[in-house]
Amino acid sequence: MKHYIGPGNPMHAQFNALASYEARLFAYSFADGVATLTLNRPERKNPLTFASYAELRDLFRALNSATDVKVIVLTGAGGNFCSGGDVHEIIGPLTKMSMPELLEFTRMTGDLVKAMRLCPQPIVAAIDGICAGAGAMMALAADMRLGTAQARTAFLFTRVGLAGADMGACALLPRLIGQGRASELLFTGRAMTAEEGLSWGFFNALHEPADLLSKAQTLAAELAAGPTFAHGMTKTMLHQEWAMTLDQAIEAEAQAQAICMQTKDFTRAYEAFSAKQKPVFQGD
Repeated sequence: MKHYIGPGNPMHAQFNALASYEARLFAYSFADGVATLTLNRPERKNPLTFASYAELRDLFRALNSATDVKVIVLTGAGGNFCSGGDVHEIIGPLTKMSMPELLEFTRMTGDLVKAMRLCPQPIVAAIDGICAGAGAMMALAADMRLGTAQARTAFLFTRVGLAGADMGACALLPRLIGQGRASELLFTGRAMTAEEGLSWGFFNALHEPADLLSKAQTLAAELAAGPTFAHGMTKTMLHQEWAMTLDQAIEAEAQAQAICMQTKDFTRAYEAFSAKQKPVFQGD
């Protein structure tokens, strides 16, 4: 099942009736608990527009109540992930905006990252080719990243006269690859190669371009078959514990695990283990 989402589409939490739009800013498909979201402007290397920022933010927010969606795969069409904000459709207009208008825009872009981090489903980004600017931030906001040898990831905000501090980059990137490496990328705006990304921990694995999406969907299917309520708890704790002391984190995890122990999936796992069978999790 595949739908195309464009400007003005009212998002439905369960994604049962997404309309078709001529603009086709990104494509959405769903099967077996896995939603695949494809940035879909391949002729321009899949840049974002004002409309697609808002659509993506609203989609990830809606996923909070999409109980049928267990895992999300995020990718780009045409051999590239995302080239960032569209130069002519975003950067040009920004040079003519007032300060309140600019702040409204920068808060909206940050809200996209927040929505990705706060939706309970694990997000697997499948990254080929260009992954730059806001596209690099979307990749960074994912929970896991698979790439190809051709992937080039650049936080190129300084290349357009802006700070490297954009959409949470100065918080997220050092935690993933280290302060020194993050500083280099954010100050220089240079592209991180796929090999660097793998060795630095940005990528979980590299695959051939022809295999990338299937590998991402296979990983997503494995996660979707797991205890999805518990996966959501893991994602929540990974997000919240950044701001906790060790004592606070241990207490928070004690409470989180006690909640998970009340789920039916926990009982199913025990019963399956006792019967020497593989548990079939249902996410409740």
